[in-house]
Amino acid sequence: MKSPQLVLFDLDGTLIDSAAGIFSSLDHAFAQVGVALPPREVLRGWIGPPFHQSFPSVLGDDAQLVETTIAHYREHYIATGWSGHSVYPGVAEVIAGLVANGCRLAVVTTKVIVQARKIVAALPFGSAFTQVYGAEPETTHSAKAEMIAQALRDFATLPEHAAMIGDRHFDIAGARATGVRAIGVSWGFGSVEELTQAGAHALAHTPHDLARLLAMPSTVSAAAVPAAVRGP
Repeated sequence: MKSPQLVLFDLDGTLIDSAAGIFSSLDHAFAQVGVALPPREVLRGWIGPPFHQSFPSVLGDDAQLVETTIAHYREHYIATGWSGHSVYPGVAEVIAGLVANGCRLAVVTTKVIVQARKIVAALPFGSAFTQVYGAEPETTHSAKAEMIAQALRDFATLPEHAAMIGDRHFDIAGARATGVRAIGVSWGFGSVEELTQAGAHALAHTPHDLARLLAMPSTVSAAAVPAAVRGP
């Protein structure tokens, strides 16, 4: 197989640089509850995982305060923060090439589904994505593996015929848990060390690298795919 039949993309840090909009919404949310934010280099690590996991590191174990702060964040993000992003140079060309090769594309993100769909629809290549998978507003955790498994079912695709592209260890772990080829990208919010330790099958340092890797045969074997994902 020269290219995967199904290519799943993370959103923040993979397709788009969304730091500006996320930071502005974080500034607003924490100002509303009177708590100082950590430095920007710390906040970059908050982009990707659910805020229910990140906020307690600053807000403590006060569950109500965490929920209130997340509500302030979402209010600001829905109003203006969502548009504070830019497409990484070269990504549009990768998407166009995959479409030309007949690949089916979807987005798999921990971002709230309504927000994710709005952003993807606004992208210049948004129509290339058949489906967007994301978190429900009331969800306190977002398991990438569950969403990847759902995508495989929806697209009736075997795991060894799919690839997951992402910039954080959650993307890599989700792909490996479902037997999907895991490709990490180093231009996002994670690090090469994080992606390598998570077990990425390959690393792309530029979109050109990514296109080359996706054109190569997969090294993920059908035997390595969990039975629960492959089915009977």
